[in-house]
Amino acid sequence: MKDQPSFQSIDDYILQFSPEVQKTLSTLRNIIKEEAPDAVEAIKYAMPTFVLHGNLVHFAAFKNHIGFYPTPSGIDFSKDSLTSYKVAKGTVQFPLDEPLPYDLIREIVQFRVAENKKKAKKNGNS
Repeated sequence: MKDQPSFQSIDDYILQFSPEVQKTLSTLRNIIKEEAPDAVEAIKYAMPTFVLHGNLVHFAAFKNHIGFYPTPSGIDFSKDSLTSYKVAKGTVQFPLDEPLPYDLIREIVQFRVAENKKKAKKNGNS
């Protein structure tokens, strides 16, 4: 079994890619940080992850796409806007040869922040 790379930070993760992909990943990261300023950055499942009252979103770069993982509820929330992308239960693939839909990503992150805060408040963890 091949060892998975061990990244200590999202910076370490981003630096392994080409300058073009680094720019895309950095922009994606900054949008998430803007919409979830209280979220904590982490590496989970070998991917950049934002945590706010539980996992908020993950993202990862692949050969031909950026995978964005806003959980199944994040996909359901925005399913009508995601019809031109490859979508699975909790993930969407944004092709690297197209601009990322940053406004849509922003909306999904806003939804996930509100959802996680609501769950935390319900559980008495506000």
